[in-house]
Amino acid sequence: MAGSDKYSIFLCLFTLLILLCCWVRVSDCAKKPVGIARKEDIPFIKCQVCEKLAAQLHQQVRSKEAEIAPKKLSELDIIQIAENLCNLKKKEADWILKIDIVEQGDKLKLVDQDSEGQCNSECKTIERACEEVLGYSDTDVAEYVYKKKPQLETLVNFICKDLTEACVSKPPPVPKDRIPGEPFIVKSAKEAEMESIMKSMEGLPGAPGMKMYSREELMRQNFGGEEDDEEEDDDYELASKLGKALKENEKKKDNKYEWKEKIPRILTEATEKVKHHANRASFRLKQWFRSWKNKGQENKKKKKKSGEL
Repeated sequence: MAGSDKYSIFLCLFTLLILLCCWVRVSDCAKKPVGIARKEDIPFIKCQVCEKLAAQLHQQVRSKEAEIAPKKLSELDIIQIAENLCNLKKKEADWILKIDIVEQGDKLKLVDQDSEGQCNSECKTIERACEEVLGYSDTDVAEYVYKKKPQLETLVNFICKDLTEACVSKPPPVPKDRIPGEPFIVKSAKEAEMESIMKSMEGLPGAPGMKMYSREELMRQNFGGEEDDEEEDDDYELASKLGKALKENEKKKDNKYEWKEKIPRILTEATEKVKHHANRASFRLKQWFRSWKNKGQENKKKKKKSGEL
C-alpha cells in the first residue's frame, strides 16, 4: 500500500479517536470568537440581574439541600454556589445562558428563554453585571442564607437593596442611539451537553487548556505533516491497532454508549474532590479576611469615639 494511503487511514482513525474523547487542546485548534461585555449597558440591567441572581441562589441552595438530604447543607456549600453564580465557566451560572436582553422603549429588559443560547456580548454583559453586583460580598450573602434561611423576597431585598443597593434607584433611560444587541441564537442540545461535560472538567489538571469543538471543526484541522516512509509505517501500525480496538468495541452492542455515561461521572467525581479541598482553603482565607476587616472597623469606631471625647 502506498505511504500516502497508509497515512490517510491513520489520520481518519486518529480523528475518530479524538471525536470519541470529545476534547482537544486550545493550542492545537483555532479559537472560536468570544463576545465582549458591553459595559455601557450594565446600569440599565443591574437591578434585574441582581433579582435574578438572588432567585438563582435561593433555588440552587434549595436544590442542593434536597440532593444531599438528610445531610445538612454547610456554609461552605452555599459559598461555593454563591462564588460560581456569576462565572460562566461554572454550571451554577448556566442561568445566564437562558436570558436575552431586549430593548423596550427607553428600557432594557431581561427576557427568560426556554433553552440556552450562544454566548456572545449580551451573555458576557450579564455576567459582568452579575460580578459587579455581587463583588466580594459572596461570603456575606452565603453567611446570611446559611444563618437566616430567608424566603426569596427577603433574600432579594437583602442583596439588592441592603447589601449592594443595586435596586435602590431606578435605572437611567436607554439612549436613543444605542446600537441593538445580537439576536438570541438557541444552542443545539448536543453542544449544550458537551459544554456541560467540559464544565465538569474545570479544576482538573490540564482542563483549563481544553475546549469543545464540533465534528466539522475537528475535520478541518491539520493533525499531521510531511513525514518520511519509516514514520508512516509506524503510524500505519498504530492505526491498525486503533482500528482493531474500535472494531472490538463496536461488537459490544450493549456497551455502545457506555462511554457517554462513564466520562461525565468520572470527571464529576474527580472534580468534586479537587473543589472540596480548594473551597476549604478559600473558606478559611475568607473567614480570616472577614475577621480582619471587622477588627479594622471596630478600631476606627474606637478612635472616632475617643476623638469626640
